[in-house]
Amino acid sequence: KLPVSYFTERPKLPDNYTQDTWQKLHEAVGAIQSSISIKYNLEELYQAVENLCSYKVSATLYKQLRQVCEEHVKAQILQFREYPFDMLRNSLDSLLFLKKINKCWQDHCRQMIMIRSIFLFLDRTYVLQNSMLPSIWDMGLELFRNHIISDKQVQTKTIDGILLLIERERNGEAVDRSLLRSLLSMLSDLQQVYKESFEQRFLEETNCLYAAEGQRLMQEREVPEYLHHVNKRLEEEGDRVITYLDHSTQKPLIACVEKQLLGEHLTAILQKGLDSLLDENRISDLTQTYQLFSRVKGGQQILLQHWSEYIKNFGTTIVVNPEKDKDMVQELLDFKDKVDHIIEVCFQKNEKFINLMKESFETFINKRPNKPAELIAKYVDSKLRAGNKEATDEELERILDKIMIIFRFIHGKDVFEAFYKKDLAKRLLVGKSASVDAEKSMLSKLKHECGAAFTSKLEGMFKDMELSKDVMVQFKQYMQNQSDPGNIDLTVNILTMGYWPTYTPMEVHLNSEMIKLQEVFKTFYLGKHSGRKLQWQTTLGHAVLKAEFKEGKKEFQVSLFQTLVLLMFNEGDEFSFEEIKMATGVEDSELRRTLQSLACGKARVLIKNPKGKDVEDGDKFIFNGDFKHKLFRIKINQIQMKETVEEQVSTTERVFQDRQYQIDAAIVRIMKMRKTLGHNLLVSELYNQLKFPVKPGDLKKRIESLIDRDYMERDKDNPNQYHYVA
Repeated sequence: KLPVSYFTERPKLPDNYTQDTWQKLHEAVGAIQSSISIKYNLEELYQAVENLCSYKVSATLYKQLRQVCEEHVKAQILQFREYPFDMLRNSLDSLLFLKKINKCWQDHCRQMIMIRSIFLFLDRTYVLQNSMLPSIWDMGLELFRNHIISDKQVQTKTIDGILLLIERERNGEAVDRSLLRSLLSMLSDLQQVYKESFEQRFLEETNCLYAAEGQRLMQEREVPEYLHHVNKRLEEEGDRVITYLDHSTQKPLIACVEKQLLGEHLTAILQKGLDSLLDENRISDLTQTYQLFSRVKGGQQILLQHWSEYIKNFGTTIVVNPEKDKDMVQELLDFKDKVDHIIEVCFQKNEKFINLMKESFETFINKRPNKPAELIAKYVDSKLRAGNKEATDEELERILDKIMIIFRFIHGKDVFEAFYKKDLAKRLLVGKSASVDAEKSMLSKLKHECGAAFTSKLEGMFKDMELSKDVMVQFKQYMQNQSDPGNIDLTVNILTMGYWPTYTPMEVHLNSEMIKLQEVFKTFYLGKHSGRKLQWQTTLGHAVLKAEFKEGKKEFQVSLFQTLVLLMFNEGDEFSFEEIKMATGVEDSELRRTLQSLACGKARVLIKNPKGKDVEDGDKFIFNGDFKHKLFRIKINQIQMKETVEEQVSTTERVFQDRQYQIDAAIVRIMKMRKTLGHNLLVSELYNQLKFPVKPGDLKKRIESLIDRDYMERDKDNPNQYHYVA
């Protein structure tokens, strides 16, 4: 066992130990500050500090160390006084001054690190236990701040010099960025100096610089170049923050650049250049515009407004000009594709831009009532008609989808329905439909968009065509059982009157065989469906005729009117216009167009005498026995009467008439349910129920009409109140 004897009392330090040790430490600190080698071993010095701290000399030691450091720092200020204050803006003097202050700071930091390593024990015991005392490193910073950087002259020169360097860099000159980084890091380390003395002035100067630059460049540059410059400036300032500014400056600095280069000029930028960017479809510039405007408060909102105005203005030029009617729908589709692409690529599919685009389309497309609806119906007809070789099935489907998007924006969908129905009837009856699948696909799109009531008549037309096929199969069997089946092969389409457009019946003189066949079919059909009435539509009939010429046999695909004219030439070789008119009973203008197709078209089965394009009274028509054609079966198209203004007007009038019936029905329906209702409430309810645009004046007329017809009556005391009459 090792016996341990305790000291009865703590050994005393030798006399003068504290003084001698401090002398050693003082010399070491002096050597560090003068950048010369230290006589003593660092470990010995560290131990000495530990010994002093153990013998309660820490407070004195800290005070003495602070005093030595303070004296040294105070002495440093003299070297900066030699720079005259008035030579502040001389960039060379300014740079030398900055380098000197930077060297002084770097030396001070290096010295304080070495001093702290010697006095580490003091720092970790006594200083740590006294929360009011700054650590040795913080003490060094405090001394440097109080005696050097807080000196008014030194601080002003330092900050002016830094700002001058930054200004030169902004003007495109190369500057010493590591010097800037070091100095600004010094100001940050010295706590409030960076915020109070540097950042405030830096942001003020930045503000002034970019305010002036924004005003100047908005005058000098085109919008794309200006935006490119703004982007470049934002990148440069962002890089400054990363390279030498304090991170806390980033937000106010970028906000300042955005405000002065963008925020102050939002409207001016868009007025000056947005339209041309959109007209020329400059995708990258539009992307940049969107990105920059999204950075500024209220920027997106202003961009939205101008975007909407552009769509309305551009769209209106397409819609309201009657000269553009021929290409209106195609131009609308192209324009829609263009704005969709811009939203997707440039505006990052922003919902606000999509919704406002839809509203803008709806606004301009309805500036011209009815016409766009009519032209869309005709455009669909041109795509669904046989002979449209432009598109494959997939492309056709894609076109129809795009058309439906435009169709959605239209208010007067009943106008579209009327014209679509008229064209669909032609396609079905003449067998001109490109594809049944495409027709059905379009129908299902319309049904999905507008509901079953909208397409019920159109679906009825398809149903009629299919039922007609079944009826014809039964009729063929019926004919085979007849004693005299005849040599004409008859095909009949039975059309339900309510589904199809209204056709004006025309009485013509059919030959006896045709009349006989009609009667046979009538007997057959009415035998199966009693109580129905058949009305023959001669204007829609067509036939295949067999003919013999010197060159040989031919077949002609012709209309019923062409058939009646050609059959006359079985009885003779020459007839006058009047004779043909008398024999066929075809209406005058219709007959002229029929004869024109047979004697003046490509396949001239008849010869007109005298020659000429138009058929006049007294013209003679002679059978052309020398007729030649490379094909065996020849289709002789009826000369198409251009869809006349009257025809368009009659379709539109029919729509208008239908609307009146719908308004009447809606008023009666509402009044029957409510019994008594004020005028304004009735009108408001009607607007909710009616699917087409209607003016208040039109509603008033319909209300008056119903009052006249005793469906409702005015209140005796209040003329704006109505009562339902049961």
